Amino acid sequence: MGVTVQKRRAQRLRAAWSSWRPDVAVAWRALWASRLLVWVSGLGAIAIWGIHKTHEHDFDRAGLTRPFGGFLDTLVAPAARWDSYWYLDIAHHGYQASPNRPAFFPLYPMSIKAIAWVTGEPLLVGLLLSFICFLVALAAFHRLAVIEVGADGARWAVWGLVLFPGSLWFSAVYSESLFLMVSVGAVLCARRERFAWAGVLGALGAATRSAGLVLMLPLALLWWDAYRGAQPRTAARPSPLSLGWVLLVPLGLVAYCGYLAADGGSWHAPFAAQDVWHRAFKGPFYGINQGAIAAWDGLRQIVHGSPTPVYWDRAGGDSIAVGRHDVALFLCLVLGAIGLVGAFRRLPLAHGAYALCALLLPLSYPVGPQPLMSLPRFEAVLYPLFLWLGWWLARRGTLWRVAVLGTFAVFLAACSALFSTWHWVA
Repeated sequence: MGVTVQKRRAQRLRAAWSSWRPDVAVAWRALWASRLLVWVSGLGAIAIWGIHKTHEHDFDRAGLTRPFGGFLDTLVAPAARWDSYWYLDIAHHGYQASPNRPAFFPLYPMSIKAIAWVTGEPLLVGLLLSFICFLVALAAFHRLAVIEVGADGARWAVWGLVLFPGSLWFSAVYSESLFLMVSVGAVLCARRERFAWAGVLGALGAATRSAGLVLMLPLALLWWDAYRGAQPRTAARPSPLSLGWVLLVPLGLVAYCGYLAADGGSWHAPFAAQDVWHRAFKGPFYGINQGAIAAWDGLRQIVHGSPTPVYWDRAGGDSIAVGRHDVALFLCLVLGAIGLVGAFRRLPLAHGAYALCALLLPLSYPVGPQPLMSLPRFEAVLYPLFLWLGWWLARRGTLWRVAVLGTFAVFLAACSALFSTWHWVA
């Protein structure tokens, strides 16, 4: 009897692997090619220009992003900069004693802490965790894309995602890869009418980033599409009670707030921490107006060609560099808007609605000094934008594909060079 059960399990595992093998193959090729670009660009920049020692010392005085010394610290440089410090700091010390930390949701740093307790160095654990999550996320994204835009569109969607400049953070010690994995996984499960798993993964998303709560919207809309028969069904029409699984999503945030309260902190610390990071609610999509003004001032500064006079007083540092950042961030906003319109036109409503509401958060809570700060990171995890891009590229010729993906790759290399040398990116 036991042998029969084992054989059946082995057969199921072989069948599952056979089913997922094409998705994993596409994901693996895209991952290693794009990460090779990130590492070559980052390490090459360090070899040529060196590291901005002032930024490194001021931001990471504890040396959490350089625990090895010498060559090994350099080797992991493209993965360990800026917010990597905060995730590693939480993994080492928890959430107390700093008002900054609660802005970083717990699933990623606590996963690092749990694994490192067994295996050792948190930085290496974070790097490995990001790579594994990125690979799984890409495989799940490819499978979802095949459903929505066909096999050819799915392939280009994956390549668009991995070469997008914001994909830099998927292989860094950041939570982006974990969030992409659980969010795409939740939507894929809902698309295949497995709403229990969708709710569980959605809850993990809400424990990874504040935007995880928005996953309730696409899961509910996909349930409605399945219930009324708007999409081809993989199973019988879902029960009305199955919609209740969507209510699991907020439990990720509830658990986080409860943990902070039980640990002696404040349950609303994740929300109060936004003030520490200069984010404040200004009104729905108010950041678009502020971002446009910042981009215009930045363009004027660049055309002027001199750091003085300064055309604004919202951000410190070199005024020409800040101007370039603001212009680049606004261009990212324009690209995101194009993808958003395309998602609404060509994909099921659930995908476009999710991307719109997820963008609503950073654009309604702009950063005071730089309104569109971190927008490339927010856009990188919005899978609907890349579903539409894959659909669009599949219907264009080689010249268009080379132009779009080549431009993405150039800017990904540039961002990797800046990031690795401790220069601010986005």
